[in-house]
Amino acid sequence: MTTNNLINFASYIPTPKAMLTVAYSPIRLDLAGRQPLELRLTAPTIGSKLPIVILSHGFGPSYYIPSKDGYAPLVQFWAERGFAVIQPTHASSRVGGLSADAEGAPFFWRERVAEVRAVIDLLLDIEEQAPAVAGRLDHGRIAAAGHSFGGHTVSLLLGARLNGEAFCDPRISAGILLTAPGRGGTDLTAENAARFPFFDLDFAHLSTQSLVVCGADDNPHFTPRGPEWHADAYHDGPGARALLTLHGVGHGLGGIAGLDAKETEIEAPDGLEATKRMTLAWLRTALGYDAAAWASACGALAGRASTLGHVKEKPRG
Repeated sequence: MTTNNLINFASYIPTPKAMLTVAYSPIRLDLAGRQPLELRLTAPTIGSKLPIVILSHGFGPSYYIPSKDGYAPLVQFWAERGFAVIQPTHASSRVGGLSADAEGAPFFWRERVAEVRAVIDLLLDIEEQAPAVAGRLDHGRIAAAGHSFGGHTVSLLLGARLNGEAFCDPRISAGILLTAPGRGGTDLTAENAARFPFFDLDFAHLSTQSLVVCGADDNPHFTPRGPEWHADAYHDGPGARALLTLHGVGHGLGGIAGLDAKETEIEAPDGLEATKRMTLAWLRTALGYDAAAWASACGALAGRASTLGHVKEKPRG
C-alpha cells in the first residue's frame, strides 16, 4: 500500500476548508526580571471571536532548538480552519530563553508554566502588536496544547500536581497532550528519575477536558515501559476524556515539526494528516465551535480511516 493511498485514507476524516491566514512574529511581552517573552501568532484573516490555542513546544534534543517558529504543519492547519494559535519561545529554549546559569536551568519547568499564564494575562498586549487580529480573539475560549516536554507544561496547567502543588489555570477550558511524559518516579529508569524529579506528576487532579495523543511506535528512553507510558495522563486524569493512538508514527507524530525536519524520526504523511485532522476536530468540539466535529472524526477513524489509528474514550457520567 503506497503512502499516497494512506493519505487518501486520512482524507476521510472530515475537516473544514482552509482560510487565508496572517502571522505576526516576533511579538514581545515584557515580563518582570527577565528579557521579553517572544511569541508567534497565526490566525485567519477573517472572522471574529476566534478561539485561541496556546502551543507549548518541547525541550528538544541537542541537534534541535525548539522555539516559537516550530510546528508549522500543525499550527497552519489549525489557523487555516478558524483558530488563533499563539506560540511562545519558552525559557528552556536555547534561543531567546533564559540564561543557562539561571536558577531552574536548563529545563525551567516552572518558568514555562508562568509563560503560558503570562500569554493569557497579556492577550490585550498581544492584540496591540497584531493589528489584523486586534479585537477578534475570544478571550473566553482558550485551549492549551503541548508536545513532549510541552505536554508536561500543559499537564500542570490542566490540573496535574507536583509534590502536592497545584498549577491549574481555570481560564484554559480544553487541552491536548501530544506524546507527553507519563508518570515519573519509579516508572523511570534510576538515572532519569534522578535527572527529572519534576516528571513525578500526579494526574489524579487533571480535571480540564483533554485529549491525549500517542504514537504507537514512540518508544521513550526515559522508562522501560514502552510507548504506553505516554498514555498515563489518560488513565489517571479524570479530565482526560479521550486517547488517540496513531499507528506507524513515533514521538513526532508523523511530522508535526515538519516532514523534512531532522527531529522527525519517522516521516509519515498519512499519520501527520490524521494528527492534524483529529486534533482540530477535538478543538472544535471542546471549545464549542462545532459540537459534532469530534464524533464525526472518530466515526471516520473507526471506519474508512481505521488503518491510521484508534480512539478510546471514557464514558461520561
